[in-house]
Amino acid sequence: MQAVQFAGHGDTDVIEYGDYPDPEVGSDEVLVEIRAGALNHLDLWVRRGMPGIDLEMPHVPGSDAAGVVREVGAEVSRFSAGDRAALSAGVSCGDCEFCRNGQYTLCTGFHIIGEHVRGVHSEYAAVPEANLIPVPEGVDWAIAGSAPLVFQTAWRMLIDRAEIEPGESILVLGASGGVGHAAVQIAAYAGAEVYATGSTEAKLEAARELGADHVCNYEEESFADWVREETGKRGVDVVVDHVGGNTWRESIRALAKGGRLVTCGATTGPNPETDVRRIFWNGLSVLGSTMATPGQVDDVMELVWDGQLEPAIRETLPMSEAARGHELLEGREGFGKVVLVPDSVEEP
Repeated sequence: MQAVQFAGHGDTDVIEYGDYPDPEVGSDEVLVEIRAGALNHLDLWVRRGMPGIDLEMPHVPGSDAAGVVREVGAEVSRFSAGDRAALSAGVSCGDCEFCRNGQYTLCTGFHIIGEHVRGVHSEYAAVPEANLIPVPEGVDWAIAGSAPLVFQTAWRMLIDRAEIEPGESILVLGASGGVGHAAVQIAAYAGAEVYATGSTEAKLEAARELGADHVCNYEEESFADWVREETGKRGVDVVVDHVGGNTWRESIRALAKGGRLVTCGATTGPNPETDVRRIFWNGLSVLGSTMATPGQVDDVMELVWDGQLEPAIRETLPMSEAARGHELLEGREGFGKVVLVPDSVEEP
């Protein structure tokens, strides 16, 4: 088969699209013919190399994809050949103390397909049955292949970890990114007043269309100053920060007393400066979040399947142009997801 792959870490020039061994299907696995997959910032970090993760090379990246089931292992019961399925990339052991309590994302062996093990940006992928979600007929492959990772991440952040309530104020940083644009929609769906940041007028207008009530160009002004002005110096109840180093201090300053900062990533660095005094004096909560539980995935994907939530797609590319897709994300070009389609598939 053909697959996106790299034999060493580095810039986009390490990415190739070419022959790769066909996957072997285990007893609890499903062979999926991939119709569409999407890039996430996670793919950029994996390609560059991440401390503590020693990948088998060449590595096939990709944590988002959807396609048609072609073969099932002997122990598979939920899927049959011809079914439509999408990937939910978080893998848990099911047996540790956290899994037994339903806290699957805290699993002691938790890992992500595409980050820690072979991914799904290829013509075919063998995926554990537990990591597949049924995709209803009529759902576009580009939607199915680009929604699961970011929507489950944003859903758990806002609904489970931050426990947002109707009428609360929510600030979403980087609303043009995958998690950001999902968080804007989920916050609006939950009845919150949504504040969002972006770097261009086009991105801010797109955020408005997705449900943002107030928008700020962070290239032109401090978003913390903007929030405090917009809220009469009160601040917002929740900040969604997946940016990290460059925004952390301002995110804390944008919170109201008793506010919650929820984070799932650190695209600009993992070691930000922080004002501990503001955290304890204002009674702030800092909440970490990674991916989602199977039940949470089901809840949010039902809303995607029926069209209440929808991933924005900035561009669709053949997998042979995966390097170009990485460059789009690195250059912050456009709004929403970049979708990759196997070169053998004419339409996603």
